[in-house]
Amino acid sequence: MSVSALTELKKTLRNCLQSQMKSVSDWHASEPESLPRGQGAPDLEVLENLVLGLHLVNFKLWHVEDRARRMDAGYQAVAECKREIDALNQSRNDLMEKVDACLVVLISPHIPLDAAERHNTETMGAALDRLSILSLKMYHMEEQTRREEAGEEHVKRCREKFDILAGQHRDLSRSLLELVDEYADGRKRPKVYYQFKMYNDPELNPELYKKK
Repeated sequence: MSVSALTELKKTLRNCLQSQMKSVSDWHASEPESLPRGQGAPDLEVLENLVLGLHLVNFKLWHVEDRARRMDAGYQAVAECKREIDALNQSRNDLMEKVDACLVVLISPHIPLDAAERHNTETMGAALDRLSILSLKMYHMEEQTRREEAGEEHVKRCREKFDILAGQHRDLSRSLLELVDEYADGRKRPKVYYQFKMYNDPELNPELYKKK
């Protein structure tokens, strides 16, 4: 992988991670309905839009999951949350695959022709999804440390958990960027791993197609 291409990709990935952290706070003040779709020929701008779109889905999913656990919610409200969660999870998986597909197109022309047929246990799209979730956990855990009505022990535990989450975010961020180096050196190859979720597909879920 050329030095300039490697530098620009890493810069874009760092921008993606910074955008995840910043947008969590921004969106709690004003949540967008949608974001740029990340369409068109794969490039670094498309990649950033896809990653941020995935992050917005996780942001929405986080709060629906919270609502679904309200003990005062009726069965109808919980069922509606469940359907919303299913739809968001489908979008989440679709976007992870699109992120990986975009990265494969961007990286593949720059890896050595004799690159090893070795693949990571987790794709870059999956890692970016995990980092998105970590940024949400960090925001909400830090929020717990500012609850005036909470006891000192609660605040102390949440501060400790926040520190652990922040360390995990640093570790995974570094691992993501190191994976780019492994591709550039020919130690591994990027690949899209498709999930082929079946439960939302009326042609694949027997509980749906048997009702026809």
